[in-house]
Amino acid sequence: MKIGVLALQGAFIEHVKMFEKLGQKAVEIRLPRQLKGLDGLLIPGGESTTMMNLMQSFDLIEPIKKLAGDQVAIWGTCAGLICVAQKVSNPDSTQMETLGLMNITVMRNAFGRQVDSFETGLQIAGLPDGPFPGVFIRAPYIEKVGRGVEVLARLADGEIVAARQGKMLATSFHPELTDDSRFHGYFLEICRS
Repeated sequence: MKIGVLALQGAFIEHVKMFEKLGQKAVEIRLPRQLKGLDGLLIPGGESTTMMNLMQSFDLIEPIKKLAGDQVAIWGTCAGLICVAQKVSNPDSTQMETLGLMNITVMRNAFGRQVDSFETGLQIAGLPDGPFPGVFIRAPYIEKVGRGVEVLARLADGEIVAARQGKMLATSFHPELTDDSRFHGYFLEICRS
């Protein structure tokens, strides 16, 4: 199995290490030719506008959309969640362009600034062995889900922070910043299916 981690900007190294912890080699993706033969692609946290601009500069947008169309598993974490969303609502900017892969509407920086970062235990559908440590850093949340989207986790106040649509996965939080590899294992199961 071949797993790629988009390595243009953001917390990609931590994801590569988490996959390696599970015995799965992951390759860093920077160019369209590196997408060939992938069984899964992870789009990490970072800064979503910068990430989309870099994807555009490196001609990665259409090849990533083709991967999704070919039923290759794709997982977006934090900024990556914003990148995979069909729609982004952000009161302080115009509508940003995204990959438009998942039938979700996302609110950017929904929990405030860097100083408002927090960690909380999350009950995640399909993830055994108790709460998962959700690390939220300038995180988005999913405002709306459309047809075909399964909500996997919510905060206590009901805000959606993890969802799945077919072979696509989206999380508001940073699983790579914990010692818990269960979510990466869950993604590998999606890649194998």
